[in-house]
Amino acid sequence: MDKPIRIGIVGIDHRHIYGMAAQMQAVGCELVCWWTEGAPATLEGFMKRFPDLPRVQTAAEVIERDDIDLILLSGIPADRADQAIAAMKAGKDVMSDKPGCTDLPQLAAIKDCVAETGRIWSIDFSERFEVPAVTKAAELVAEGAIGRVIQTIGIGPHRLNLNTRPDWFYERDRFGGILTDIASHQIDQFLFFTGSTDARITLASTGNFGNPATPELQDFGQIALESEQGMGYIRVDWFTPEALPTWGDGRLMLLGTEGTIELRKYVDVGGAEGGDHLFLVNGTRCERIDCKDAGLPYFARLADDIRNRTETAMPQAHAFKVMELAITAQEMSEA
Repeated sequence: MDKPIRIGIVGIDHRHIYGMAAQMQAVGCELVCWWTEGAPATLEGFMKRFPDLPRVQTAAEVIERDDIDLILLSGIPADRADQAIAAMKAGKDVMSDKPGCTDLPQLAAIKDCVAETGRIWSIDFSERFEVPAVTKAAELVAEGAIGRVIQTIGIGPHRLNLNTRPDWFYERDRFGGILTDIASHQIDQFLFFTGSTDARITLASTGNFGNPATPELQDFGQIALESEQGMGYIRVDWFTPEALPTWGDGRLMLLGTEGTIELRKYVDVGGAEGGDHLFLVNGTRCERIDCKDAGLPYFARLADDIRNRTETAMPQAHAFKVMELAITAQEMSEA
């Protein structure tokens, strides 16, 4: 039997850490300890979920422990690159919350560190890896249910929760910008579903249309991109209405040469209850598929990759390319 992978956590500033830690636990990994700076808004929720996990005084106490294999990062976005590099130089693999970094020099330093150390730098793109409907869509695409995917449309609306956000959320250099942050999810899905290893950003724009009191916040962003395999459009925003029963009506639409798939990931407004709704239309089928039991294979695959030094969860080059494109789009939008 394989020895359990042991995990340390550095930074819990984003709620994504709840899923990152719980999903790795669910595939047999052991949480060892955690550190975060101060008392972020996520603190109560984290301690409720992991009440027996010891907190240490410094990030170095987590990173330098000899009995830890994997470091989870969900601190302030601008800090994640340096933390990932420190972890990899200490012989640890890394799973980062998105964005994994916030500028191109950070990305270059991460690439150099991966090449030097041979460690894994993975990003938990939760809008793919923590959504069973996306697992099912990937299976259907692999089976040829809609032919070859030639376009993706990804929308990522989020609820702003203005009064609960930390100060860094409103500082452009610390959160990285809306395209670097949220849109990295949709770029990941474009590359994955079209089978692209590279792409060109053809449109990138951002704006602050509803929050003049926080001028560095970007509450809307859009991207158009294309590759030799297909084209994509992305819209992200912070305008989820209060009446919606979840944080955002995230959707993904796939156009194939022989059919279409639409995912309503978190809610089906006016339709069925719950989330993970998939709508498939092709030459012989026109149906809604309930995907809640489709599974989340990324986490088990990452555990296997750590043991076997493989790339089954996500190719390393893919993580690099997603962040390169997201940051490039962000810079284009602000030029």
